[in-house]
Amino acid sequence: MVEPYKSEILPHWRFRTPAIARASAGAIMKLFRRYQRAGDFVGMDMARKFLQMGYTRARRYANYAGGRKYDAAGHVRSRGNDATKAAAARVLYKRWREVAADPDYQRRRREHVARYG
Repeated sequence: MVEPYKSEILPHWRFRTPAIARASAGAIMKLFRRYQRAGDFVGMDMARKFLQMGYTRARRYANYAGGRKYDAAGHVRSRGNDATKAAAARVLYKRWREVAADPDYQRRRREHVARYG
């Protein structure tokens, strides 16, 4: 994680319910736009990363109670389906894909990769 972005984004990173996920995604999107206006690709990419992590974490909780895929013995637990967490994941997924598809983000990402690998 890269500071100061982690400290700015992390307080908004929530996914317990769809409503909380919408508020979280909205706050992270505002930060993404702020970084974009400042020409700060690293900040933009960190915002994208937090949206992606929120999606994957919400999916994990939707699929496995308590977010734990493995039991104490290391065996895969049976898969569930928490509809609330799945709906929260969809909210975050939509915003993550919106950021990833942003033409300015894509251009800056290509430039960053070309420059730094």
